[in-house]
Amino acid sequence: MARHRKTDHRKKASKAQASTVAKRQDPLGFRSVLKALGPGLITGASDDDPSGIGTYSQAGAQLGYGIGWTMLFTFPLMVAIQEISGRIGRITGQGIAGNVCRHYSPLVLNFIVALLFIANTINIAADLAAMGDALKLLIGGPGIVYVLVFGIASVIAEIYFDYARYSKILKWLTLSLFAYVAALFFAKVSWGEAARGIVVPHIQWTSAFLTTLVAILGTTISPYLFFWQASQEAEDQRVDAKKKPLAEKHYGAEKEFHRIRVDTVVGMAFSNLIAVSIMVTAAATLNATGRTDIETSAQAAEALRPVAGAFAEFIFALGIIGTGLLAVPVLAGSAAYAIGEGRKWTVGLARKPREAVSFYAVLALSAGIGILLNFTPISPISALYWSAVINGVLAIPVMILMMFMARRHDVMDKFVIGGPLYWLGWLSTAAMAVCVVAMFAGFFL
Repeated sequence: MARHRKTDHRKKASKAQASTVAKRQDPLGFRSVLKALGPGLITGASDDDPSGIGTYSQAGAQLGYGIGWTMLFTFPLMVAIQEISGRIGRITGQGIAGNVCRHYSPLVLNFIVALLFIANTINIAADLAAMGDALKLLIGGPGIVYVLVFGIASVIAEIYFDYARYSKILKWLTLSLFAYVAALFFAKVSWGEAARGIVVPHIQWTSAFLTTLVAILGTTISPYLFFWQASQEAEDQRVDAKKKPLAEKHYGAEKEFHRIRVDTVVGMAFSNLIAVSIMVTAAATLNATGRTDIETSAQAAEALRPVAGAFAEFIFALGIIGTGLLAVPVLAGSAAYAIGEGRKWTVGLARKPREAVSFYAVLALSAGIGILLNFTPISPISALYWSAVINGVLAIPVMILMMFMARRHDVMDKFVIGGPLYWLGWLSTAAMAVCVVAMFAGFFL
């Protein structure tokens, strides 16, 4: 009898142990996925910044349901180039600029970081303008004052908040983007047409279509996203005493690569889900009623009121503010990381202000100029045109450098990137190159 009890006890213990092992080996478990989310999720969500929302709204308003397929097309390209960015950061313990600084000419580095700083600063100005207009829609008052408040609050939070707490705040801010999924329920969507627009490519050989396509690709594959994700992977490694750059400590590399992939896939899928939601909402409301003259996200929110109701306008405007609070720190932070790493300064949002004075000074300068642009005769929304041109010029050399670094043993040690991920990275680079050529060709048409 005692022998049977021992046998039963051993069986139960064995089952419990097997269950524990199974849970540990379950990479797709809900808790595992949540734990993996970090830089990739924040990067994906910040891709849908107020300027991006304006682009997607304009695309849906002008071209209707037929433009949704671009999100399906860009998804694997976004995942590949962002995963490569994340791996570079985690393997080397340095961001993109830090690695360029160590392995390439200073002229190349200076060219890259100067263009990134200019483009990000213009983008910050446009995002703050959209946030100010959105809050003005909701509660009235002077939009320019809201620009000042949002800008200063973003800088103070990024500099003085505890890094772990601030990272959690950024994660929670990603939830504000679900406002655009909710907005779908206030629009009379033709779901059959919407599904066909996502699955079946619909190409028009017109200047308006090609210009919009270039804008979408330039919005979804943007240089500041590469710099941010790589630097955040390096930052997360630095603040964890148990972690070292994988080039120094090889143990646990596969687990880390799996985490980066899950984080990136979820982040980019989330980004594209929101983008599709915005396009479909704009197609069902604005395009269906002939409103094709939308230029900004705030104009899109305002235009929704007579078509889909005041609550749809409220949701859309609220989403603009939420994603702006996420995107402005990412834009300012990526510029600061790029310049700081390139100059070999002490960098990192986890550091106290007195420990990284120059790094935080660049961050504050980028955001500060972005705020000031809203007080000048220069329209931040019009300046976005030049920001898109700069990003287009910048994206190609940065992506090519990343692909070269991904194959260099003196950068990646034994973790050089190959196989489908490597070729998808080059495909993403080629797609961006075609996008830029089309953009410049459009100048002469």
